[in-house]
Order: sequence, then C-alpha cells, then structure tokens
Amino acid sequence: MKDDRHSPFRDAYTDRKAAEGVPDTPQTRSPSYPLAFADDEFMCRDELRPVRLQLELLKPEMMMNEAGIRSTIVLFGGARIPAPADKDTARTKTLAQLSHFYDEAREFSRLMTEKSKASGGTENVVVTGGGPGVMEAGNRGAVDADGASIGLNIVLPFEQAPNAYVSPHLSFNFHYFAIRKMHFLMRARAICVFPGGFGTLDELFEALTLIQTGRMERVPFLLFGRAFWESIINWGALSDAGTISADDLDLFRFVESAQEAIDVIDNWGPVTKRGEVPGR
Repeated sequence: MKDDRHSPFRDAYTDRKAAEGVPDTPQTRSPSYPLAFADDEFMCRDELRPVRLQLELLKPEMMMNEAGIRSTIVLFGGARIPAPADKDTARTKTLAQLSHFYDEAREFSRLMTEKSKASGGTENVVVTGGGPGVMEAGNRGAVDADGASIGLNIVLPFEQAPNAYVSPHLSFNFHYFAIRKMHFLMRARAICVFPGGFGTLDELFEALTLIQTGRMERVPFLLFGRAFWESIINWGALSDAGTISADDLDLFRFVESAQEAIDVIDNWGPVTKRGEVPGR
C-alpha cells in the first residue's frame, strides 16, 4: 500500500517507474545499475539476509496494523487431518479417527469469530498456518461466521497454496519459519493446539518455552484431545525427572470440544502466582 503522507521528496514508486524506461545501453544492462530495492537478484544475495528478515517482519506487521488487527486467537494443528467427510481417504486409521477435530476446530473458530465481530473484527481474530487440515478448518469456521481470519503460509519444497477460506487481505507468505512463528504469537490472546505432527509440536513447544521462561505473558493454552497428547508425550515423566517443574504442567489445559475451549478461555483469570490461575 502506497504511503499517502505528504513529502517534498520524490518517492520510490516514481523513481522505480522512471527507471523502467531508461535507454537500453551497456551501462543500464549492467547488474550494478538497477535500483537496489527493485533488484531481485541483489535482494536474494546471502549478504542481504538481515534485510529480508526485517522485511518479512515488517510487511505482515504493517498490513495487520492497517487492517486494525489488535489481538489474535492462534490455531495450530496438523495439515493431514481430514474433514470427517473425507476420512475414508485418510492415510491411516488414526488420522480417520482424529477427523472429528476438523469439525471442532471449525466450530471453535466460528464461535470465536462471532465474539470477535462484537469488537468490529479487531480483537481475537483467528490465525492459522493457512494450509489444509486443521488450518483449513480454522479459516473455514471464520467464513461460517461471515468474519475475517488470518493465514500465515510458508514456502515449502512441495507445492502449497493458502486454503480457500483465508481472508485474501490477511493472507501472508513467509520464507523464514522463525519470523512466521513470531507473527503467530505477537498478538496472541490464546493458543489452541490440535493434534498434529512435527510442525505442530515445534509450534507447541516453542510457545510453551516462551511462557515458561517468562519471555511471553501467560495466555490460555489449550490442547485439544487429551488421549492424543498423552499418548505421544509423557508429560508426567518430564516432571518426575525434574527436567520441568510440576507447576509447568499447569501452563496448559486439555479440552475436547469447541464449546469447552470457549468456556475455558472466557474463565481464564490473571495469574496470581506460578501455577495458579483463578477460576480453575
């Protein structure tokens, strides 16, 4: 979006357009000649990584500010979990059994988006990774409520495009996983994690680590599907071994349904001391 503030200086848009019409000469064909900010080859050089990191942080931040997004509800979850209607085509029996979480994610997002609309759609906006599976369900639920939602996609070696339910003006694409994860959490009012694989586990544990270490304030942190999470992670063993404290197991709650999750978030009080949340 072009900055419409008045400035006495000639703007970058004008100069970039003017540079496209210069005479074709050996000098203008030289790699040294194009404007640096309009030179794709230059911008992709290894030495420009710090600049690309900054741009990838700034672009979504600026555009979400322009859209008035003040806070978000984060949905993490597996790309391979099918909708119940498609469970017969699931890769494994377990994925088929987990398909009901697609509907729970969709319903949770619908309910949360209805609440978000009361703020004019600026607070508690659902954000997903923008892909298929649980992510699609989250964005789809926002559409069910006739509201907006955010998709934070990432370029992968195999083809991936944003799911069809992400609000187009809030559909972002990333090169750096680290910057993408920052944008997931920068506005987070609650974090909801559905069954998933390596990517979901990565997001889950990074967010928990930030909260555990005090680098991020404590927010409602919900794991959908106790049976799944307790089957893949021995939470008690971590506490028994002393590698985490017993209080760290209070940083999150297990829930099974969309309505239960809404109720927990609505009744999540301020932390009075480590491991104690009023109203629990």
